[in-house]
Amino acid sequence: MTIIQLKYAITLAEEKSFNQAAKKLFISQPSLSAAIQSIEKEIGFEIFRRLQTGIVLTPEGEEFIGYARQVVEQYALLDARYLEKRKIKKKFSVSMQHYSFAVSAFIEMVGHFGMDEYEFAVHETKTHEVIENVKNFRSEIGILYLNDFNQKVLTKLFNESGLEFHDLLSCGVYVYLWKGHPLANKTEIALEDLSEYPCLSFDQGTYNSFYFAEEVLANYQYKRLIKANDRATMLNLMIGVNGFTLCSGIISDELNGQDYYAVRLKTEEKMTIGYLKRKGSPISEIGKKYLEEVAKYKDKGMI
Repeated sequence: MTIIQLKYAITLAEEKSFNQAAKKLFISQPSLSAAIQSIEKEIGFEIFRRLQTGIVLTPEGEEFIGYARQVVEQYALLDARYLEKRKIKKKFSVSMQHYSFAVSAFIEMVGHFGMDEYEFAVHETKTHEVIENVKNFRSEIGILYLNDFNQKVLTKLFNESGLEFHDLLSCGVYVYLWKGHPLANKTEIALEDLSEYPCLSFDQGTYNSFYFAEEVLANYQYKRLIKANDRATMLNLMIGVNGFTLCSGIISDELNGQDYYAVRLKTEEKMTIGYLKRKGSPISEIGKKYLEEVAKYKDKGMI
């Protein structure tokens, strides 16, 4: 197979249509179809499943496209450095659950390297997408947590996806709420104290399993529950309906402001926040600097 064929496959995966992909590539649809069939014959499995409504990636195809992207990007770097003699920006991407401190660490890392020679991406997203982004080469690193409840299930998924998890921070569990909340001035809060207030949880979409929840004690039967998609909405709901969420207690005031408090939850539960990487893949210098910035929050956390 050739670099051109890999580019064809990547474009088709993005467009999800032979017609649209062919137009974007400025080739005929039969030429594109023949190129894809040639690749599939060579590797021995279908990359795409053809449906009446379009095309979808097969599970094997998703993995193949992830590797194809890496090969094409590496070729572009070689081409720019040795053939075209031009400078191309190095890329770094990280995916994470909704942690303000992880975003702050990203900002510090960008400040260290600057943006003249680098292209950065940060994805604050659902748990399953964090895993998929690292698996499929969209991100070099993924930041998420494990605890006694989800560790067995998620570790199995990591292994099946060719990923490995490394510890960064160990934390207790805290109730996160706004300063005007009736419980904000307590030194410790029990779950029973929270029964009359809405629990706020990040929506996990299709993968709405307790094991993918970003909040510990996700299987607890809350009397009132509201799901949200992003951190800004979560903060607004804390004020608007006196909602609360459960978190690590490691908070970035620079991003969330000083109108929110983290109060210790009365529980023996612990969280281990760490990073995902692909097995056998070395971490780039940018990635190492990012993890170094995240690790600084170990001393700022509430253990």
